[in-house]
Amino acid sequence: MRHLTPALLLATGVICTPVMANTVVPNFTRGTVTAETTSTTKIIETIRQVEYTTGTSYTVTGTNITFTGTPAPGNSYTLTTPGAPFQFSETYLGPGIAKETWIDRTTETESKTNSISVFTQ
Repeated sequence: MRHLTPALLLATGVICTPVMANTVVPNFTRGTVTAETTSTTKIIETIRQVEYTTGTSYTVTGTNITFTGTPAPGNSYTLTTPGAPFQFSETYLGPGIAKETWIDRTTETESKTNSISVFTQ
């Protein structure tokens, strides 16, 4: 059986011929192609900022105020001219958290691109 296969091919007239390529000619004269691309981006941000102080801060400001010694918490302050207008501010900041900032934000962007291609022959 192994030797009969080539003989059968020759007897049936099957002959291998080379394949030839033909030129492809488009049958249109003009055309357009349109495309639309849409992209969406979503950014979720979480920002946590904590500022600490390790020392102490003491501030005294004012007008018509008198004190003896160095400004310090618990010091005695008196009016320079009793009955006259005065202004006094005392601020003490000890060690610990000085400021906290928490920001949560979401930003969404959408971009759309439309394109058109026109071609002729």
